[in-house]
Amino acid sequence: MKVAISTKGRMGLDDEVSNVFGRAETFTIVELEGGNVKSVNVLENPALSYTHGAGPIAVKTLVDAGVDFVITSELGIGVSTLLQQHNIKWRIVRAGTKVRDAIEELIREGGR
Repeated sequence: MKVAISTKGRMGLDDEVSNVFGRAETFTIVELEGGNVKSVNVLENPALSYTHGAGPIAVKTLVDAGVDFVITSELGIGVSTLLQQHNIKWRIVRAGTKVRDAIEELIREGGR
């Protein structure tokens, strides 16, 4: 499973969940296999500077990256609908949550 977390920077598992989705600075992409972290990559968000339409561009970026699951602190109705249309599940967590903690919780709960 490939998980994207909207993040504040480039610190990988030590980063924090951003307080926004569409204009998050980065997306930390964590690939899980058998309940373990297989790889961690950080994607720059191409929609960061967009005045309008950042959410759909961010979703397209994650779709193109092959993401199956999103962890973020907030989602608007448009973005949640786009994620649903692409069969991408999501979970809302508190902004500032450590990426490592959010991933560990997702693993404990079996990706629900």
